[in-house]
Amino acid sequence: MRIRSVLAAAVTASALAALIPAVSAQAAEYSSAVKVRGVQYDAPGRDSNSCSTGNTDEEYLTVKNYSSSATVNLKGYVVKDAAGNRFTFTASHYLQPGDFIKLRGGHGTDSDAGNVVYRNNCNFLWNNDKDTIYLYKPSGGRADVHSYTKRDHDRDGNGYIGYHG
Repeated sequence: MRIRSVLAAAVTASALAALIPAVSAQAAEYSSAVKVRGVQYDAPGRDSNSCSTGNTDEEYLTVKNYSSSATVNLKGYVVKDAAGNRFTFTASHYLQPGDFIKLRGGHGTDSDAGNVVYRNNCNFLWNNDKDTIYLYKPSGGRADVHSYTKRDHDRDGNGYIGYHG
């Protein structure tokens, strides 16, 4: 009888030890309140980066404040892709708990009330086949990262991939 309980305790302890690295890695991923909620990596329609008639404003990255209590200022946050293209939030944009903002291509008027910031660049940022999205805090620490491929992550083929709910 005693041998079984010692053996059961040893098995339970080893199972818990195996889970600790996985839990720690997951906790590290979610240490930032600000995360990528989703990306419209392939703008609907035929891609055209013409500033006057193009559809780069239909390509966007949604950034969300997942905190339940803290307001976050996006000023100084940086978004990058795998090729090193980058956008820095140079103005203050305050996200209340649970709020989000869409970082769009093209030109337009930024609006916290309308939940939109424009990159003021008519070039597409995200590749239509695969890419990696990096979100950095003003301190330079990584807030979030996601890699995608059209084939593996866009099951319905609509050009949008969601993360973190």
